[in-house]
Amino acid sequence: MHIPDGFLSGGINIAAFAASAAVCGYSIKKCGNDLGDKQVPLLGVTAAFIFAAQMLNFPVAGGTSGHFLGATLAAILMGPAATCLILALVLILQCLGFADGGLTALGSNIFNMGVVGGFGSYFIFIMLKKFLPDSRGRFMAAAAITSWVTVMLVTALVALELAVSGTSPFAVVFPAMLGVHAIIGVGEAIITTTVLSVIYASRPDLIATSGNI
Repeated sequence: MHIPDGFLSGGINIAAFAASAAVCGYSIKKCGNDLGDKQVPLLGVTAAFIFAAQMLNFPVAGGTSGHFLGATLAAILMGPAATCLILALVLILQCLGFADGGLTALGSNIFNMGVVGGFGSYFIFIMLKKFLPDSRGRFMAAAAITSWVTVMLVTALVALELAVSGTSPFAVVFPAMLGVHAIIGVGEAIITTTVLSVIYASRPDLIATSGNI
């Protein structure tokens, strides 16, 4: 879902850049007020893990591959504002250092994965938790569902942006992208719950959204 240059219209890239800048500005202020000494190292470690994990692709079908998004994992560990900053930092480094995602589409990539992915996954997870009893198993189930839904949500947004930009007809790009990413979302859920299980077993206090589990 790292959109290259030339795939989105200038209007969408400009609007997404402005929205991303505004939300990142809010997130910087929010994290400056809320993050304590324990959370700051965790933010760096989480960013490094997501950066490294996104470099590893896993095969899906028909020669396509997917990689870890990380928005749900970061949102559950640190909340949506920190997640937005983590994904923004990762995407900037990938764009400038590895040409992964276009420079003109950087704002759009941050908006899709950092803003929508970060804030969207957080609120989806919190809503699911409200309807599930407090237990470790239910917590992990909510994390798995949120991971899959977030991948599909971001994918649908990218498909819509490509269609509006005239890159590909909506009737073609929407089912094609969602079909592949439905499988990628399963991999996302497995990675997210595996990492959360390890953290829960050793340092449950690091999970910001753990509640009463």
